[in-house]
Amino acid sequence: MGILQKIQNQPEHIRKIVFWMIIIILGVGLLFWWGKRAERRLREFRKEEFIEELNLPQLKEKLEKMPEMKIPEIKAE
Repeated sequence: MGILQKIQNQPEHIRKIVFWMIIIILGVGLLFWWGKRAERRLREFRKEEFIEELNLPQLKEKLEKMPEMKIPEIKAE
């Protein structure tokens, strides 16, 4: 008799326990995998290249060239 057949023959509450244990084990495994991958990507992150890609100097120049907008005053009557 296969393991699936054994599980199918168990009462419903046992099947639910088996189901949730599998879900928890898979979740913890995926969380561990994601954490390791995120750690590696953060170590490989190149701050200088990221800043260059943002083109911040060009954005700063464009903002300096923009005319100043004055907010009109609202007078209370």
